[in-house]
Amino acid sequence: MQQTSMVALEQRLQKLEALEQIQQLKHRYLNACDRKDVEEMRACFAPGPILIDYGAIGVFHDRDSFLELYTRLACQPNVIDLHHGANPEIVLESATEARGRWALYYFNVDAQTGLTRQLGGQYEDRYRLTEAGWRIIETRSRIHSTVEGHSLSTPSQ
Repeated sequence: MQQTSMVALEQRLQKLEALEQIQQLKHRYLNACDRKDVEEMRACFAPGPILIDYGAIGVFHDRDSFLELYTRLACQPNVIDLHHGANPEIVLESATEARGRWALYYFNVDAQTGLTRQLGGQYEDRYRLTEAGWRIIETRSRIHSTVEGHSLSTPSQ
């Protein structure tokens, strides 16, 4: 009985650790997007064939083609982004595979024009445990609301 309890406890602990590592991975990705840290973003995805489906932005089958477009569009001094992922629902499908759903709140300001954009949506992700830790192997973003306008002012430097 004692040995069975220890095995069950160890399994529960491994599951909790995996769930926490996956949440930390998604937070790292979103924060890297805001910091324009392309190398950290790259490290959040598994190498090789993956799926990134960001709707109108495009569908990508490897991380580098997505990051090339991201660099061109977002890594500009006038682009200020805020990505927030909330309400995670993560399901471990095995010891090395998981899926997750996240609510997305995104706010963007063009500091030159004052144009603002606010998006609400949802991420549907798949994750795989690799030698380097949990990595994103599939992500889909579906936007369900968009608000655009002009800000009254931007913060001074």
